Amino acid sequence: MSLRINDTIPNLTVETDQGTFALHDWIGDSWAILFSHPKDFTPVCTTEFGAVAQLSEEWAKRGTKVIGVSVDGVEDHKKWKGDIEKVAGTAAGFPIIADDGLEVSKAFDMLPAEAYLPDGRTPADSATVRSVFIIGPDKQLKLSMTYPMTVGRNFAEVLRALDGLQTSTGKGVATPANWNVGDDVIIPATVSNEDAAEKFGEFTTVLPYLRTTKLKD
Repeated sequence: MSLRINDTIPNLTVETDQGTFALHDWIGDSWAILFSHPKDFTPVCTTEFGAVAQLSEEWAKRGTKVIGVSVDGVEDHKKWKGDIEKVAGTAAGFPIIADDGLEVSKAFDMLPAEAYLPDGRTPADSATVRSVFIIGPDKQLKLSMTYPMTVGRNFAEVLRALDGLQTSTGKGVATPANWNVGDDVIIPATVSNEDAAEKFGEFTTVLPYLRTTKLKD
């Protein structure tokens, strides 16, 4: 069964380069982002981990923890971090799960149940393990994205999606296409005009089912 939006993520106990812990305990009351990779010491993934490291202050502003997943072991992760930090020009303070047994990759439905890692494996053996999962404080999956081997992820979009999730969850609104913090938001169709005026103040009716407003600070 695939992991779907609003499913509670599995509370796996994971081994990382920063110790062993249960995922739910690690998340605590925070938002969390789990981003997965098919192998250490690969070029696209190294740039992506570097991008995550460079955004450490942005994750902190949003009360969000980040954790990587790769199908190699802890010692490889520790060595790889040297390369990541060289590319990023900053410390990579987030943990990386050692998923050499593929438990996380299978539990998050990134690989088929019968998948295994052969001797002399290459990134092609775990190519589908290139996903982003945004998880709420309730431990439920809020958003997922999967990328091919050749396309690096845009972490500005991951941040934007996180902002949209936190805004829609916290303010009871939706966000339109290409929304960024500070832009107008959408009032849900289930809210009457009277209730919308009371809750949001002024709003614009673009279509009977599309009303926009600016959130108050």
